[in-house]
Amino acid sequence: MNLAQIIQRHAQFSPQQVAIHAAGEDISYPALWQRIERATQVLLAAGVQPGDRVAWLGFNDPAMLVLLFALSRVGAILLPLNHRLAAPEHAAILEHAGVSLLVSDSGYADAAAALATTQGCRLLPAAGLATEHAGSSTAQLSGDYASPVLLVYTSGTTGKPKGALHTQSGLIWNCVISAHAHELTQADHVLSVLPMFHVGGLCIQTLPALHAGATVTLHARFDAAAWLADVAGRRPALSLMVPATLRAVLDHADFAEADLSSLRFLAAGSSTIPTSMIAAMHARGVPVGQVYGATETGPVSIYLRRADAMQHVGSAGKAGLHVEVKLVNTLGETVAPGEVGEIRVRAPNVMCAYWADTDNLAFAEGWFHTGDLARCDEAGFYEVVGRSKDMIISGGENIYPAEIENLLADCPEILEAAVVGQPDARWGEVVVAVVVRKPGSGLDAAGVQQLFEGRLARFKHPKRVLFCDALPKTALGKVQKAGLLTGIKAQ
Repeated sequence: MNLAQIIQRHAQFSPQQVAIHAAGEDISYPALWQRIERATQVLLAAGVQPGDRVAWLGFNDPAMLVLLFALSRVGAILLPLNHRLAAPEHAAILEHAGVSLLVSDSGYADAAAALATTQGCRLLPAAGLATEHAGSSTAQLSGDYASPVLLVYTSGTTGKPKGALHTQSGLIWNCVISAHAHELTQADHVLSVLPMFHVGGLCIQTLPALHAGATVTLHARFDAAAWLADVAGRRPALSLMVPATLRAVLDHADFAEADLSSLRFLAAGSSTIPTSMIAAMHARGVPVGQVYGATETGPVSIYLRRADAMQHVGSAGKAGLHVEVKLVNTLGETVAPGEVGEIRVRAPNVMCAYWADTDNLAFAEGWFHTGDLARCDEAGFYEVVGRSKDMIISGGENIYPAEIENLLADCPEILEAAVVGQPDARWGEVVVAVVVRKPGSGLDAAGVQQLFEGRLARFKHPKRVLFCDALPKTALGKVQKAGLLTGIKAQ
């Protein structure tokens, strides 16, 4: 058995059911299965072998899901690229993963062609997945539940790419766990608008809905007006938000009068949702729950279900079905209820390994060390209180200061620099660069921001640049980031 056979089974059981609605088109489960079969033959004809890495560059598209399911039959691996990244970042990921084939939608055709040329990989337009190929044999198919099928990259705290490798079995377990989190059934309709290059957009509701035989309305990218229109017009029961998208919906002129009555539950992920946003949705009768996890954990690990949403605002919820969670101190000892500890997760949906980094200490003995800090009460509700790592989450995107600091360090006019997050009502956090100029330098904020053009994705660029005479440090010379922004004024 493989992941794609789930779609085949639904095609047999429910031939009239719509699997995906996108760009005004309904795709039934039988039609989706036919697309998967055609794409499988295309991949085989292109020489894709078990274990090969195949990248996707583009917006949310049914073709990306078709590609994932087809690769699961071949036994190959999908690597979805964050289309917001800059070309050098894409190139670093493709090189690290050893990608052999790059598939892109029409909007990224030129960027994909340039990448394929520099990286020496084959190129396939997304439309080519629908090409008919005669004579290919399904005897070549070797993918099964144990096969790795998804490789998702997230920049590491050292600024180097890290790829979390997930098996087909892990994705299926994540679907089972998510179904419990959302009370998801075949009768449901999910409105999916977050980017599927993240496990959040792909794995929290989209794949679980298809696993359940439900219907997914898929938006190419998030737009608040389109979300409100489809909630009212297509009447989904479930959707997933991050703080930035929820803020955009709440601030939209149509929100106050929008018909939200179809929404049984609104899930929120990426980072803690401000209680004011939750209250605004609760006032409209829509329960808001949270989903905690990481790229490495599948990601559904801890969640607040609908029945608990109104009474436990601000809580991340309880450890998920089939998920082990423990909080440990710096000695690795489990902390008592109410005490703060690092979240560690062990579950069947956790990644099988980091790509080309099997000895990474963040993943040991089946436990993933998240670096996030939380406390748990006697009833089993978790409250995430901070991050032991320096990661910044802005608009649902993970941003690692070291990656930005590395580029700042390359500037001959900068003596030293540190990057921190600053709370922001719209984005959750924004990136702030604190810079110490070399004597005699006339570098200004605009000059600092120019350093990132074409080198890092725009969402990683500092929104503010502050200058100071020296960075505060510990006795051992480590920059003290806590309170770094206090007393420093923008220049």
